Amino acid sequence: MKLKVIEITGAFEAVAPLSLQESYDNSGLQIGSPDQEISSALITVDVTEKVVDEAVKTGAGLIITHHPLIFNGMKKITCNSEIGRSVIKAIRNNIAVYAAHTNFDSVDTGVNRIIGEKLGLMNLKVLKPAQGLLKKLAVYVPVNFIDSVRNAIFEAGAGHIGNYDMCSFNVEGLGSFRGSDEATPFTGEKNKLHFEKEIRIETIFPSYTQKKVVEALLNAHPYEEVAFDISPLDNDFDKVGMGMTGELPSPVGEILFMEKIKHVFNCKSIKYTNLKGLGIRKVALCGGSGAFLLREAISAGADIFISSDFKYHQFFEAEGRIVIADIGHYESEQFTKELFYELLTKKFPTFAVRLSEVITNPVNFL
Repeated sequence: MKLKVIEITGAFEAVAPLSLQESYDNSGLQIGSPDQEISSALITVDVTEKVVDEAVKTGAGLIITHHPLIFNGMKKITCNSEIGRSVIKAIRNNIAVYAAHTNFDSVDTGVNRIIGEKLGLMNLKVLKPAQGLLKKLAVYVPVNFIDSVRNAIFEAGAGHIGNYDMCSFNVEGLGSFRGSDEATPFTGEKNKLHFEKEIRIETIFPSYTQKKVVEALLNAHPYEEVAFDISPLDNDFDKVGMGMTGELPSPVGEILFMEKIKHVFNCKSIKYTNLKGLGIRKVALCGGSGAFLLREAISAGADIFISSDFKYHQFFEAEGRIVIADIGHYESEQFTKELFYELLTKKFPTFAVRLSEVITNPVNFL
C-alpha cells in the first residue's frame, strides 16, 4: 500500500494539531514533500545518522520522530555535524522526516497517557490544563433544521465537555430579517420584514477546530446569510495541557514502586529525593523535561513526580512534600514509538510501519 506523506501527517495532526506545540518547538514536516508517495515509514524517538541508514536499508520513505531533527535554526548544512549528515543523507535518499513533539506531549491521549498506562495508573487526567483554547459558538437556526445543523457542528468537533459529547444549550425565540432586492431568502419575501421561529444553539469547541466547525455550520444551515457569533473563553481545557496525574489501585511502598518504575522504563538508575516513608497512591508524571511542573504536582497532592532533567537545586524544591523521581529523558519518552505505531496501524492497517531498532539515547551509564 502506498500513501502520500500528507495522508500520514494528517492522521497525526487530527489527534494532535501542530497549533498545540510549544512556541520553542519545531514539529511538522521537516524534510520532503507532502505529496511524496511512500510505501513504508520508520518510527523513532530521535533522528540520527544511524536511523537514516536504517531507513535507507529498510526502504522507508518517511521517518516519523518524536524529537525534531531540525530543532534550532541552522545556518549551515554540512557533514561536520550529526544533524547535518542526517539531513543530507535523508535528502539524497528521498526520505521525508516528520516530527510530532510537544503537540503530542500536550494532548490527553498522547505521550503522558501511555506512560501512565504502562505504570497501571487509573483516573488519568491532565496535570496542568491549557487555558485560552476554548471558544463558544452561538448560532440561530430555523426550528425544522435544528437537528441537522446541531449534528453537523458536533461531528466537526464541537460540544465536548470532559467525558461528555454533543453538549449544547438550546432556547427558542423569534428571529427577524428583511431581504433586499439582491437577496435570495430561504423563507419570507424580498423587501418585506419576516419573522421566523428559531432556536439559538450554544456550544463550545477547541480553537484549533474553528475552521472545520464553521464550515460544517455553513454547509448545514439553510440560510443565505447565517447569523452566528464566536466568543473566546478562559475556561481550562482538560483535554490539552502538560503532564498527567493518575492513581494506583492501592497504595504501594516507595521503594517497591521505584523498583517498578526502574523495571517498566528499563532505567539504569533513578535519581530521587528523600523518601517520605509513606505509601505511593497518587502519581504525577511528565515525559521529557518536566521540572517546570513540580509545583503543580505538589498542588495536585501527588505522592511522587516522575519526569526527567531536574537540575541539582530543583531537588531541594520538593521540601519533603513529594518524592521526585528523575528517570532520564529518553527513558521517559521511549514508549512514544508504540503510541505512533498504534495510531498509524489503526488508521492504515495495510501500510508498512516499522519501529526503529536503533537506541538513540545519547546518555550512557558506567
